[in-house]
Amino acid sequence: MSFAIGNTGPAVGPPPRGAGSAKVDRPPPTWYRSTYRSTWGLGLWGAVTFWLSQPPVDWGPLGWVAPLGWLALIRQPRLSGRRPYGVLYLVGVVYWAASTYWLTLPHWSAALGWVAMFLYLACYVPLFVGLSRVAVHRLAVPLIVAAPVVWTGLELVRAHFATGFLMAALAHTQYRWIGLIQVSDLVGAYGLSFLMMFISACLTMSLPGSLMGMGGRPAPRWPLAAGAAALIAALAYGHFRTVDHPTRAGPKVALIQGSIDTVFGGDPLRQRTAIYRQYINLSRQALHRDPGLDLLVWPESMYIVPLVLIDEGAFLPEEQLVQGFHFPPAEAAAYQSEKRLPEAIDEWRAVGRAWFSQTAATIAEAAAAGRKDSSSTNKPALLLGLDCEHYRPGGLDRFNTSLYLNPQGEVIDYYHKMHPVMFGEYVPLGNWFPALYRLTPLSGGLTAGSEPKAYEIAGARLTPNICYETILPHVIRRQVASLRDEGREPDILITQTNDGWFWGSAALDMHLICGVFRAVECRKPLLIAANTGISAHIDADGRILAHGPRRETDTLIVRPQIDARLSGYVLAGDWFAWLCAASSAGLALVGWKGWRR
Repeated sequence: MSFAIGNTGPAVGPPPRGAGSAKVDRPPPTWYRSTYRSTWGLGLWGAVTFWLSQPPVDWGPLGWVAPLGWLALIRQPRLSGRRPYGVLYLVGVVYWAASTYWLTLPHWSAALGWVAMFLYLACYVPLFVGLSRVAVHRLAVPLIVAAPVVWTGLELVRAHFATGFLMAALAHTQYRWIGLIQVSDLVGAYGLSFLMMFISACLTMSLPGSLMGMGGRPAPRWPLAAGAAALIAALAYGHFRTVDHPTRAGPKVALIQGSIDTVFGGDPLRQRTAIYRQYINLSRQALHRDPGLDLLVWPESMYIVPLVLIDEGAFLPEEQLVQGFHFPPAEAAAYQSEKRLPEAIDEWRAVGRAWFSQTAATIAEAAAAGRKDSSSTNKPALLLGLDCEHYRPGGLDRFNTSLYLNPQGEVIDYYHKMHPVMFGEYVPLGNWFPALYRLTPLSGGLTAGSEPKAYEIAGARLTPNICYETILPHVIRRQVASLRDEGREPDILITQTNDGWFWGSAALDMHLICGVFRAVECRKPLLIAANTGISAHIDADGRILAHGPRRETDTLIVRPQIDARLSGYVLAGDWFAWLCAASSAGLALVGWKGWRR
């Protein structure tokens, strides 16, 4: 007996063999329609466009539309697929693995840190979509509020968790738009990221629901007006902040950019000699161009002799003398029992001081040779990047240091890097498990410095920072605010960095972009002396006035303009981003309780 007679109704059983598709009531959707509405399709849209908006491609305008795919997923009543958040995590893996590939370049062991990094950072994609969906679908919070709050809160978490990593922030896509980035002096670059996500959410709400798998919902027009109003207000603020503000000329500075890739292995003495010769020759060239310089700046770790500091009563444990300095055990035990250092360490300190004096004398000779006016006696000071060994009672601390020498080569002051880089300058848990360092080219971890410094040079205060400290807004802001509280607010920020670790990759551009936002946030000109590039002179409005080449030598002679404007971000800090982070934590609690039910 048949359950389907002719065309009078649908068949209950399977159609007869050979039957055509004409009897199917509803044709299947086309492949592209099902793809662009799916979790993985919209997720990949966001990942690809975000990647294109950042270096190395650097198509900044895409930053405005990059969030649309992830915002569309937030709007959908239900995410497609069996494990949509697992799909979004894989999307995050693809994006962050591609964005941070340069972490693998210095040494094979760096690949371990790269994998750990992108596996961690990938979590932020499903977190953003999931927390925003809790706000939109459970608490009826409008998308234009929920998405920017969650995004900004997660950027703050990313800047702090696991020592922090805030390269490739959403705001960074707009570093060329000078009028727009001025809002960063209010609540940091977080404010611009919030604004961009708000405008992207307004655009998403104005798209037809049929594009996002939401049926035929009409598209409202008021979100477009709200987004346009926010953009106009930001640009008006930017115009107000960049016109008619007083400045005065600062010291004349030469930023010395050598090009020495970081390579492990080979002859260390030959490598150090090549580094010193290159940088001393570049310094001579700078003084030949302008013998009236006030300061020469060498990048991080480019000076080959360390600064040795010895406290009164300093001594080292027997184990450290045997393993770190290769002393015979009996001799090491004698030094420990007598609580004194080997004479060789004091001699090493004297060698370093002699090198400082000799370098300063070489620089002074070059300045004198370049002067046309024999009556002028100007000699430049030196700002060197080098290692520091600090011997204290019972131990040794090693620092990444900025050293300020006067024209005679005398030590005036020094700054120890306050925020060491994980895997680059220390290995997590390495103090408890020293064997971990055997998997890396590092001989041991660096100690974090305890305080910022302000150097007085030619009537201006200059505050140094080292390497990746500029990728974290709160690190630079705290330094400036701390010195301001002490009555020593800096006029100029100087970054000394060795980007030879990354062999001319997109890391150089990302690092430079971070410097643009630190300048605006603090309303201070920022100078960058970078080995292999990109050295730069950035004014207090975030304009890159001069920059060096990539992976080539150069000398930039600059005279920054000291800016008198106040910064709301320096005064008040990250209150806005912390408010967003607290709101995101509340959404996580709501989502967790709902999942438990």
